[in-house]
Amino acid sequence: MTDTRFSSPEASIAYMKEVAVQRSGFSNWLGVEPVKVWEGESELFLAMRPDLTQHHGFAHGAIVGLMADNACAWAAASAVGDVVTGSYSINFLAPAIGAALRSKGTVIKAGKRQVVVRADVWSEDADGKAKLVACAQGTIIPTGKVELPR
Repeated sequence: MTDTRFSSPEASIAYMKEVAVQRSGFSNWLGVEPVKVWEGESELFLAMRPDLTQHHGFAHGAIVGLMADNACAWAAASAVGDVVTGSYSINFLAPAIGAALRSKGTVIKAGKRQVVVRADVWSEDADGKAKLVACAQGTIIPTGKVELPR
């Protein structure tokens, strides 16, 4: 589907942990973990904590949104390099109740000026049973930054 910019899936994960998590105050504070960032696809994991919920005990919509946004951006980054989010729209499908959130992003079309990506977010209970809680589509903008090969 898309060319990768990393030498291996492991190199991609190491880079995302260093740049997209450790250098991002919000993602780092949350504890977002990249599971897969390779060839236009991404998967992220977030263990839920009480301070990430809203007054009903569900994951706050902003947290669900972050998981969708990051899944879109990280999938795009794996295909085209450094990116920023231009826009995204999200549909909340069910309350995000559970022990964790997991999101997956897939590049739909990568162009020179924009990358269109779809993401889904699931809540998972302690046993790993998943429920789809949101779907999103994002327009991700390549920054054009040149980076050293990883």
